[in-house]
Amino acid sequence: MKAAQLIKYDKKDPLIEIRDINSQLLGAHDLLIKTKTTAVNPLDNLISHGDLKLVVPYKLPQTMGNEFVGTIEKVGPEVTNFKIGDRIFARNPVNNIGAFAQKIVINEKAVAKVPEYLSDQEAVAVPLTALTAMQAFQLLNLKAGQTLFISGGSGSFGAMAIPLAIAQGYKVITTGNETSRARLEKLGVEKFLNYKTEDYTKAVANVDAVIDTIGGEETIKQLSILKDGGEIVSLKGMPNREFAKEMNMGLAKELLFNVAARKIEKEAKKRNQNYHFIFVQANGQQLEEAAKILEKNQIHPLIGNQYSLTEVNAALADVAHRKSLGKVIINF
Repeated sequence: MKAAQLIKYDKKDPLIEIRDINSQLLGAHDLLIKTKTTAVNPLDNLISHGDLKLVVPYKLPQTMGNEFVGTIEKVGPEVTNFKIGDRIFARNPVNNIGAFAQKIVINEKAVAKVPEYLSDQEAVAVPLTALTAMQAFQLLNLKAGQTLFISGGSGSFGAMAIPLAIAQGYKVITTGNETSRARLEKLGVEKFLNYKTEDYTKAVANVDAVIDTIGGEETIKQLSILKDGGEIVSLKGMPNREFAKEMNMGLAKELLFNVAARKIEKEAKKRNQNYHFIFVQANGQQLEEAAKILEKNQIHPLIGNQYSLTEVNAALADVAHRKSLGKVIINF
């Protein structure tokens, strides 16, 4: 089968090639999936650039891709909840990525059935962002009626996270480009701020929780709008010791990440705030819960440019340079 494989890490020009590879063996609880479409994410660029080698040290060559939609071709002997022909979607497990391939072997606990109202292209925009949102909500421990600030809400993460947050009863404040204002207000955000003309640090204060999608110095800035005792989850900040423990990375990486996140955690501690870093995990049950919320509200994800597998490098560049407003997709 054909697959897009990372051959060499590189910050500027990683080597990714289309190769013929063999499919993995099917375990007792595994599914063999014929891939219909896969999504391209900033995560894929972080992996190929080598930025995540300390978090997940993939051995090369590594088939790329972190989320997909497909149909089941074969089931393991102990699979009970799925059958041949089911249309399913998933975020690949961290230790078993490989969605940029014609066929995928994946554990049944990682997948969920695709809601019928979604096309394949819409559905593939759901798993990674929806699971990130659901797992961020868990870390934040928010209650209905509390206020959540999501930076960069006009991107693909916001398109999933905002309706899911509102369905949980959270009051959402977000930033984004002006062209997205009407769409996000229609989703139900309490307050929208144009990031080019409005300074959120002056317009927002004492929110209960923050989901940081930007990282860098913006993570520090977002602490200033968070209440004393508030919680912040970063998708792009520095991993910390708490994260290393949760991932069972060992003492060496616990100490390393403790140093890496010292600045942000020192700032958070001044106001008794808690900083979390998240690296989303596969979870079929959570994805099923998110899908039910999206179906109930008939949320249709934004779709960006679409490519073939042979155009994988162009698709990755599209994401890196933010050419598409919606999710970038590879169709099979």
